[in-house]
Amino acid sequence: MEPTAPQEACFEAGVKFGSLYHQFAGTPISPDSADSLAAAMEEAIENQPFCEAVTVSVRMEALESAIAEGGADYTELTGRFIDVEMQIEYEGVTVETSMAMEDGYPLMQVDAVQE
Repeated sequence: MEPTAPQEACFEAGVKFGSLYHQFAGTPISPDSADSLAAAMEEAIENQPFCEAVTVSVRMEALESAIAEGGADYTELTGRFIDVEMQIEYEGVTVETSMAMEDGYPLMQVDAVQE
């Protein structure tokens, strides 16, 4: 059985999220570098096929709090410091996705599928 276009579009979204998260997790981040890192993440993932838009928002309050608790002027990027929205378009199907913290875990989810 061949996957449907909506299934393929959702699969593509998962590929993009896996790439985004695992490529950038652990990257040093500070309030001064947060905007440029978010832009780099967006631009890198938008290069991938079927990816129409990516928005990465840094949770500055959480970032600044983690840095204040640590002993350096930066910390490592984890899902707790970013919210992500992504739009995938595949064969006439648009998939809206997001990633946000839920119960201490960066949850990646499909928000809408439109044919």
